[in-house]
Amino acid sequence: MSKRLSNLRRDNLGFLLAKALQRWNDMLRDGFRREDFPQVRPSFGSVLIPLFEEDGMRIGELARRSRLSKQTMTTMVRAVEAAGLVKLRADSDDGRASRVWLTAEARRFQPTAERVLTKIEETAARSGTAADLNVVRQWLATFAQLL
Repeated sequence: MSKRLSNLRRDNLGFLLAKALQRWNDMLRDGFRREDFPQVRPSFGSVLIPLFEEDGMRIGELARRSRLSKQTMTTMVRAVEAAGLVKLRADSDDGRASRVWLTAEARRFQPTAERVLTKIEETAARSGTAADLNVVRQWLATFAQLL
């Protein structure tokens, strides 16, 4: 019998995080499809959520708030634009820069995103206590900011 390596198991933190994210994204995708928004991919959240908070950001600021590189954000914005959820417009303060704006379709999608996310969070809440979820939320926020 071979000796098991200590971190190469399905209870490894990284494996569990990846599987939890995969399940979360499956639930988002399924919820968006049920609500007639099949063009919205879970990955679009990196673009849409910051814009729902503050519309009309430059790509660099959008990237910073999503903790993505500017190059990755540019690629993401193009995909979200192709889905009809954002438009790029020249920045009135700096003609070399562009700002990203939500479309009417994105505004129509926003309440759907709220409903779907609320349902998923309610499902997650049933798997533990409110205190457990607060600890997980705080830990994830801290972990996401590690360099």
